[in-house]
Amino acid sequence: MTTPLIDYYKAIERTSEQMLAAAQSENWDQVVRLEGACAVLIAQLRFKSRETDLAPEERKEKARIMQRILRTDAEIRCLAEPWLNDLAHLLDKSSKAATH
Repeated sequence: MTTPLIDYYKAIERTSEQMLAAAQSENWDQVVRLEGACAVLIAQLRFKSRETDLAPEERKEKARIMQRILRTDAEIRCLAEPWLNDLAHLLDKSSKAATH
């Protein structure tokens, strides 16, 4: 049995929602693991989309899913930004200390 193409979009959406939940709880290791899972799903989607097209109704559903994924991604980025800034600051301090 083959997996319908739209199911890959749904799986990516579910994984991005899990990433958001992990980011909200500041579980950055889990965010990174889920990001890897998303990358695998996206690769599978790319491969599958070479041989299969979406039906018109599925294309509409895909558009809705993609909008939700983009919103979720934006929320994750907002949550990650302070953490990334802190990390950059620590790395900057570390490199300055190493050069003195």
